[in-house]
Amino acid sequence: MAEDTTSDDLAARLNEVARALHRQGNAQDTLDEIVRAAVGTIPGAWHAGIMTIIGKRDVRTVAATGDVPHDVDQIQYDTGQGPCLTALYQQKIVSAPDLGEEKRWPVFAKRVIKLDVASMLSFRLYMSGDDLGALNLYSPDTHAFNDESEHVGLLFAGHAAVALATAQEREHLAEAVQTRDLIGQAKGILMERHKLTADQAFAVLVRASQQANLKLRALAERLTSTGELPTR
Repeated sequence: MAEDTTSDDLAARLNEVARALHRQGNAQDTLDEIVRAAVGTIPGAWHAGIMTIIGKRDVRTVAATGDVPHDVDQIQYDTGQGPCLTALYQQKIVSAPDLGEEKRWPVFAKRVIKLDVASMLSFRLYMSGDDLGALNLYSPDTHAFNDESEHVGLLFAGHAAVALATAQEREHLAEAVQTRDLIGQAKGILMERHKLTADQAFAVLVRASQQANLKLRALAERLTSTGELPTR
């Protein structure tokens, strides 16, 4: 758990966090590093987790420092209420200083205090398109998070969102290159086997993917691995 810091210490720590996040190899590694760094950076944090909503429907916990965030989030999914969900859908920052006295989410609060979680703090993370995330902090102490926690957390969340977007973009680019290469290999097989032009081979792939109800990448991968096109 991080202690309160001076402005110079905070700037140095956030620079260190930014470098660590950008060194991660993929989006999941970046998510895992975000929650680890959050506990070491934001005052009051005992555990941290990230909840995401993809396409306005698919809500899940994608990173956590232990079982506590998963258990707390599951209660939110079961009850449809809680600070993390509120951060996702309604507010940029949501503070729950004393869950034992919480009135906004009564069903959630009654269940979560049995998990030795007494206070929470959540920040919305902007991702790509309609996708959103929430960085969620947990403590066994009431009033564990103060103004400094909110200030540092907001700055931290900004760094985290940028790093995550960068990692996702790198993954998408890598996937696009891999897809292009697979389709190129599949076209080459058809061109060699059936003496087709590149355009003719691509047309065969498109037609076969439609007939087999497979995405073009999946069909190309099957052809390159088995040497055969799927039959209807």
